[in-house]
Amino acid sequence: MRTRRGLCYPRMQWEAHWRASEEEERMSRKRRRRLPPGEAAVGRKDFGWKMATEAVSEDSPDFFDGLPDDLVVSILCKLSASATSPSDLISVLVTCKRLNRLGLNPLVLHMASVKSLAVRAKKWSESADRCLKRCADAGNLEACYILGMIRFYCLQNRGSGASLMARAAMGSHAAALYSLAVIQFNGSGGAKGDKDLRAGVALCARAAFLGHVDALRELGHCLQDGYGVRRNIAEGRRFLVQANARELAAVLKSSAAPSVAWHHHRRHALVSGCSLLSDFGCNVPAPKAHPANRFMVEWFAARGHGGGPGDEGLRLCSHGDCGRPETRRHEFRRCSVCGAVNYCSRACQALHWKLAHKAECAPIGRWLEADAVYAAVGGAPPEVDDGGGGAMY
Repeated sequence: MRTRRGLCYPRMQWEAHWRASEEEERMSRKRRRRLPPGEAAVGRKDFGWKMATEAVSEDSPDFFDGLPDDLVVSILCKLSASATSPSDLISVLVTCKRLNRLGLNPLVLHMASVKSLAVRAKKWSESADRCLKRCADAGNLEACYILGMIRFYCLQNRGSGASLMARAAMGSHAAALYSLAVIQFNGSGGAKGDKDLRAGVALCARAAFLGHVDALRELGHCLQDGYGVRRNIAEGRRFLVQANARELAAVLKSSAAPSVAWHHHRRHALVSGCSLLSDFGCNVPAPKAHPANRFMVEWFAARGHGGGPGDEGLRLCSHGDCGRPETRRHEFRRCSVCGAVNYCSRACQALHWKLAHKAECAPIGRWLEADAVYAAVGGAPPEVDDGGGGAMY
């Protein structure tokens, strides 16, 4: 048998021994047929014990050891790419020394799926950090992005986290490009003057070109508001509609996704799910959070608001599936109507508005009543801290 390169696999030296064992087993079946039922049962037990003894003997051939390394690595690459949880890879690594050695091959780590890298916050440890770092060094873009988000926001290692996300972005990882755009928009990890709106728009445009729905929605809001780019309301509206259409297409293509409910909304009524296409009378399931965002949500839920000493007063993005925290006070924008929620980006704001905040946000009439009350008593109404820009829906 030859490989694609023309090389021959080594001939199996145990082929004759295997044929002899097969012949012995065939002769044993013949002998058992001639014995009475009781003696046949004893013969079967003796034969099974004999085979088990031969299997563990040192002279018995090992079929797995006869397989070449490149064939085993090829199989492990396919297993790594189709793994649905980290335990799928861990169970292979703890099987034997050879699988442990070949399972840590850079080719196998490079092909690891995003589900196999989805570590949970409660199980985070130094070994998990080393495993993600090893996958990132092997060129796995998902590992670069996940570890970069964890280090930047959770472990507060800004330089290393941004470097890992930049490495993933250079490999055209859409989620990493969008995350870097959010960092540029907010000036995360630095002062307020470190914001670079034009760089954020450019990163959003690249991520949107690669099919990232949130980046496309963010780009549409930037065009509508003139935020970091020349204002173009018609083009921004077109991008927002295109983002909704892409999200609906992704739901329809997914075989595992629940069925899409089509119906017309009633006025002033919310429906279950994420009504991203509510303008057209459609309802789609809420998008699943990326493992990096899910990790941050669990991390800060277990450790409080900031997750570290000196972080009191820092807020989390109000969109429940985001998990991004502020890196300085008043970094995120607040809702311009109620001032009770804050968002890291316009995309998170739009999602949370249609998911929950639409029913919770106080109507503008309450603010007018409050203004009248303060004017009657001769006082000034309180100002809403918008963190550098009011949220617009």
